[in-house]
Amino acid sequence: MLHELLLALLGYTGDLIIDERERQHSVGLLPDDSISDHCTFKLAPDISFISPEERDIIENIIKLGFYYRELDRFAAKSRNLSWIRSRNESPLSQTSELLKEIVGKQSVYRRAIANGIVEFLSIYRSAVLHIEQKLMADSLPILATVTQGLHKFLLFFQPLHELILEIERDGIYGGKLLNLLYKRSHCGVPELQTCIKRLLWHGHQVMYNQLTCWMVYGILHDQYAEFFISREQKKNSEIEPSHTNNIQKMAHVSNSDQSLSDWYMGFSISMGMLPEYIPVCVAESILFAGKAIRVLRNPSSSFRSVDVLTHQETGPQTYKESLRKKPSLNTTLTEDELLPQSEADKIESRLKTLQESSEFHKRSFEEAIGSIRTIAASHLWQLVVVRADLNGHLKAIKDYFLLAKGDFFQSFLEESRELMRLPPRQSTAEADLMVPFRMAITKTISDDKYISKVSLRVNIRSNQVDGGLSALSDTSLDGWDGISLEYSVDWPLQLFFTEEVLTRYRRIFQYLLRLKRTQMELEKSWESVMQQGHLDFAKRHNNREYTKTSQQRQQHPRPMWWVREHMVFLIRNLQFYIQVDVIESQWNTLQSHIKESRDFTDLVGFHQAYLSALISQSFLDIGSVSRILDGVMKLCLQFCWKIENQEDDASIDELERITEEYNKKSNSLYTILRSSRLAGSQRAPFLRRFLLRLNFNSYFEATAHDVMNVTRPPPAFKRLQL
Repeated sequence: MLHELLLALLGYTGDLIIDERERQHSVGLLPDDSISDHCTFKLAPDISFISPEERDIIENIIKLGFYYRELDRFAAKSRNLSWIRSRNESPLSQTSELLKEIVGKQSVYRRAIANGIVEFLSIYRSAVLHIEQKLMADSLPILATVTQGLHKFLLFFQPLHELILEIERDGIYGGKLLNLLYKRSHCGVPELQTCIKRLLWHGHQVMYNQLTCWMVYGILHDQYAEFFISREQKKNSEIEPSHTNNIQKMAHVSNSDQSLSDWYMGFSISMGMLPEYIPVCVAESILFAGKAIRVLRNPSSSFRSVDVLTHQETGPQTYKESLRKKPSLNTTLTEDELLPQSEADKIESRLKTLQESSEFHKRSFEEAIGSIRTIAASHLWQLVVVRADLNGHLKAIKDYFLLAKGDFFQSFLEESRELMRLPPRQSTAEADLMVPFRMAITKTISDDKYISKVSLRVNIRSNQVDGGLSALSDTSLDGWDGISLEYSVDWPLQLFFTEEVLTRYRRIFQYLLRLKRTQMELEKSWESVMQQGHLDFAKRHNNREYTKTSQQRQQHPRPMWWVREHMVFLIRNLQFYIQVDVIESQWNTLQSHIKESRDFTDLVGFHQAYLSALISQSFLDIGSVSRILDGVMKLCLQFCWKIENQEDDASIDELERITEEYNKKSNSLYTILRSSRLAGSQRAPFLRRFLLRLNFNSYFEATAHDVMNVTRPPPAFKRLQL
């Protein structure tokens, strides 16, 4: 009976202790590999020499044998390595076995948990062997000795059985399995707590190995999609086509630069596999660090390091310290230079320390991940800011997209002024505009190496093409609003200048160019009319033909020029406000952040804040203000066109209409800008300066009150004569 009992404790039944499950198997009621949810080991009912008390004790003890067998089956199933064959087998057979395993939902994390279970089963077998040796050596009470020797296993064998039942029933694997173990480890039974924590340790070994591959080598090693960092599926229909096209446009580099496309759309956090005890912010740090390492480990073969100290000053010791180990000018970089082996060893050492710890400490884990992220962000900052000359490209974008090179755009607009008076032709508009664009480059730009990265684009709507003479003024005012710039971004600056960022720059550029064009047209209109006036005076003086048109020019109403002065006043102040109070102020703030920052992510955040401030403080994010400003500039351009081509009384009437519309819009603009809604926003400090310049003599405030008074609208010219 002793050996029958000991064999049952190791999962082998016989005549004395039977397994009810075997009868169910014989009639086909249960599959062989299923796990029973209740104990099926029973003492044979026909045994009469055992008292009821002893029967109860035996049936309670043999539950351990049942739990042992079920745990052993789970471990054998989860640790199934049958797909690993010897080299003598054909590759075809190995591949078919591998596919079977994948279809069978294999799990590396389950395999690790199974290894932990095997450890406990080994300890249990040793305890059973020790009891057998003890009973064979001395005449001791069998049931008392067995119960005393195995009682502690009853404390955690049943919870372990419930655990594997839940795993099998719900198909739990990967990060979900870690989350389940972490919850089960918080219990009041020390033995069970130690057991679950040991299983969790085995699961964490897999996670740390995956973290090492990801954060040291930039490789996602996740055969069964169990890691909380996952590769996005390319055939995901939820991705917007426009966004995908923009990403592909930014990653128009060679196939060797896969790390850049991976940065945008390659990897993401799988929330379903993220354990609850790992915060999302920590997972984002892990995602960022791995993507950064991928970029550093896979430099573009066409990338050349740039000696930024030859063309810019960046503050005391800021770049000099960073460039202490920098290679010579225009040399091809290797991954060891972008990420030194000592830094990779440091990252691996931190993960190794966590992996060797017997328990998971959340605070230590977050601190280690934070330090690794800092290392990755620092080296990515070094690559983008120092080696790729970020500040030089930012300055170039400021020069061209934010019109900091005023002489260049003044020359460009002057050269293209006559062309822009005509409707654009869709087939040749861009080529036509490239002629004055190149002429402006020749005249004003001599040694700017960044101009080669700037290209001109013209996007024309179909209703703005070849409008004809009758619609000339309307189409020519709006037809050239599609002028924009493109900037060629090389590796690795695509990480910083994303398509979204360049789109925002183009939006600001189109706004500033139209403002610049309006300001120039107002100046040129005065110059043109004065020249014509001098010619008319010379004709009269020389008794030449004095036409009716000349008489009309001579009799220009003075209020028209007052209207022009008011237009110039508004446009110049708006232009000064945007260029000085907004752009230069925000540029200086961005430069100070660049000098102080050593973190790539912080730098991206500073730049996004810079762009947002440019857009918000230029009122481009307020639809009502933006529409009024567009209307004001359009009226200014119409005014200039009409006043230079005044030939009959109809032109006078049209000028009066333009003047009245302009007064309404300009005063509506002032009323909106001084509203309480804008006074409390982030625009307030700079907005007050702009309003002070506009209303320095209270003129705008008075006229705005008159315009809004619908009971007695004053005539346009009379109001201008006040």
